[in-house]
Amino acid sequence: MPEDKLLCDLGDLFKVFGDTTRIRILYSLLETELCVCAIAELLCMTQSAISHQLRVLKNAKLVGNRREGKTIVYFLADDHVRSIIAQGYEHLTEEK
Repeated sequence: MPEDKLLCDLGDLFKVFGDTTRIRILYSLLETELCVCAIAELLCMTQSAISHQLRVLKNAKLVGNRREGKTIVYFLADDHVRSIIAQGYEHLTEEK
């Protein structure tokens, strides 16, 4: 059995996935890197709301970012994030 702290951290990580807006943001980043304004337009939300959720995702190390001039571009942090989303989607859509 892993240490309690690690299990607590794992629980906290899965809580981040418990918000539909954050899942929509992660899903939008599956195919390409996007700036806040593009994500906001895609999800029909304000840039402020998207920025708040991106901060949560970044703190959980699920997304990364880089600056391109005045624009900050967001992307999935690594292939683990891509796998978690893909496996969750596959689990929900599989035929029983």
